[in-house]
Amino acid sequence: MSRFPTITDEALGALRALVGKEIRRPEPYVEVATRDAIRHWAHGIGDRNPFWAAARVAPPTILFAMDRIVSGYVTGLPGIHAMYAGTDFRWRRAVREGDRVVGRSVLSDLEEKASTFSRRAIKQTYRTTFVDDAGAIVCEADSWCFRTERDAARELGKYRTFEPHRYAPGEIERIRRAYADEAIRGATPRHWEDVEVGELLPTVVKGPLTVTSVIAFVQGWGSLYVRAHGLAFDLFERHPALGIENEFGVPEPPERVHWDEDLARAVGVPAPYDYGPERVAWLGHLVTNWMGDAGGLARLNVQVRRHNLIGDTTWCRGRVAAKAVVDGRGEVTVDLVAVNQRDETIAQGQAVVVLPRRHA
Repeated sequence: MSRFPTITDEALGALRALVGKEIRRPEPYVEVATRDAIRHWAHGIGDRNPFWAAARVAPPTILFAMDRIVSGYVTGLPGIHAMYAGTDFRWRRAVREGDRVVGRSVLSDLEEKASTFSRRAIKQTYRTTFVDDAGAIVCEADSWCFRTERDAARELGKYRTFEPHRYAPGEIERIRRAYADEAIRGATPRHWEDVEVGELLPTVVKGPLTVTSVIAFVQGWGSLYVRAHGLAFDLFERHPALGIENEFGVPEPPERVHWDEDLARAVGVPAPYDYGPERVAWLGHLVTNWMGDAGGLARLNVQVRRHNLIGDTTWCRGRVAAKAVVDGRGEVTVDLVAVNQRDETIAQGQAVVVLPRRHA
């Protein structure tokens, strides 16, 4: 197996020189929240809430499809793997049909951390400000990735004891029932006064993850580096380290770790795995199901904790942690967690929801 590049002082210094500076914006997948774009995003994350089509409002996490940097695109450290690790969204208003929303990103921080996955890791954080055509801020978001050396991760073998899950018919039936019983609040308002600290949100299931479901997500989201034919060769000409030869000697992007078992193992993961933004969107789906059409998602802060591998099922859960009246608004804070069938926490975070008040 050929060796991959390592983190050098020179490359890290060049990247540090960009901290605090605006980063060139890659071409987004979606520039305008058209009705089609809203539908494709909802379908890509498996969100069946009819509100998005009927009200011509987008699921809040559609911003992942409208900007590549908030989705995990990184600059610098050529040939060093990037693993998306989380986003903290802070919305000022909803994204509606017809909105043109542009992200402007600054590299805000670089932090070196010890890693059990690859010995050392560079946490690379961006702040992206989304503005509309009038220049008004729609949302601010901090997103971060960990840059890891592929050879070190493979040699450390953190997942060496992994065994893929095989589903019995009863397990598939449990998942089928969970989909059939998914609770969508809909048009019935959930009032702030009726919410109790400690109450549980109805669970949302996602999976089992398959290559097919990964493709469905990419159809709504757009990916980072997937290009066809001459566009792919143009990309590799501009960024040679992105072209990793496959078994036929053909360059393909590192993004294929999400469906190519050999490359996934080469970067230290035992099987292909999902895109991290997908899990953030799943937990957003959990919250919007619960809050109802009259609620508003003000914040969603999710950290991706470990890999969600092909074959895994994710159970998205929430619990009301606090409630308060802030500037006259009824706000509810919800603790969020995503757990797989091995009872491992693969993502966790918090959301802040604004609910209508009966006596505002």
